[in-house]
Amino acid sequence: MKELNSNKNWVKKYTAVETQIDDLEVLFEFYKEGDVSEEEIDLKYTKVVAIVDDVEFRSTLNRPEDELSCIIEINAGAGGTEACDWAEMLYRMYLMHGEKSKYKVKELNRVNGDVAGVRSVELELKGDFAYGLLKGENGVHRLVRVSPFNSQGKRMTSFASVFVHPLVDDSIEIEVNPADLDWDTFRSSGAGGQHVNKTESAVRLRHLPSGLVVECQAERSQHLNRDKAIQMLKSRLYQLEIERQMAEKTEVEAGKMKNEWGSQIRSYVLDDRRVKDHRTNHSTNNTDAVLNGELEPFLKAFLMWDGKV
Repeated sequence: MKELNSNKNWVKKYTAVETQIDDLEVLFEFYKEGDVSEEEIDLKYTKVVAIVDDVEFRSTLNRPEDELSCIIEINAGAGGTEACDWAEMLYRMYLMHGEKSKYKVKELNRVNGDVAGVRSVELELKGDFAYGLLKGENGVHRLVRVSPFNSQGKRMTSFASVFVHPLVDDSIEIEVNPADLDWDTFRSSGAGGQHVNKTESAVRLRHLPSGLVVECQAERSQHLNRDKAIQMLKSRLYQLEIERQMAEKTEVEAGKMKNEWGSQIRSYVLDDRRVKDHRTNHSTNNTDAVLNGELEPFLKAFLMWDGKV
């Protein structure tokens, strides 16, 4: 059913493009007869080009995992309170982007900073092509600003790392041996009501062969948190396999920046009002819009660049 719906979606997009082009041709015939103004033709042409560009952009999402939902993991870098505050700013940015994109958004785990912000946080974005659209966000994000936590008003640089994992579903089979798992339980932190904070409903899962550790405290029930933790573990294992395949490809096709998962990918310079992606060179002066979740231009620029490199 999932494959059928995906194919129907592409047929629907093709039909929409075909219809718009046919309408443009008819409108152009009316224009030649003098029944339609040049402004109306230009407006229709711009609309058709935008639709075609969008379909072309989405056609770059052609890997099996691209259609999946995703988990975004954000970790503060070195720098104490400043870095934790930057990690929370990124969390808010992706949260607002998810809501604007009509994804179902859920916080899975959070470790607060000592003074402000978060040391680490995980966010689930559930919706079609969430991973495919956001996979280019993997890497280190750099913030330059006049620090609100510095009494001398100094310009500070902070770093935070972002990892985007595909959220595996039933269409992808990943076997995990129960004997390879080590479970811990603990009380949930932060807001959540009396039940959440008074029972050990949160879980920590260690996968012994890979060394991966995941935590989940999103649900009130320990049973539901265990199920979600297993799904998160499978997502990370799947991500590791994707990275392994990409690393092998890099050895064959050296020089492609797109496979350097730990590289600094974007700088946010607030006092100069500039956000720049170092891979695609796409930039904007509207820093407020970007931090409020307007990421579409950066996501599209990366995917179009990634398809050409």
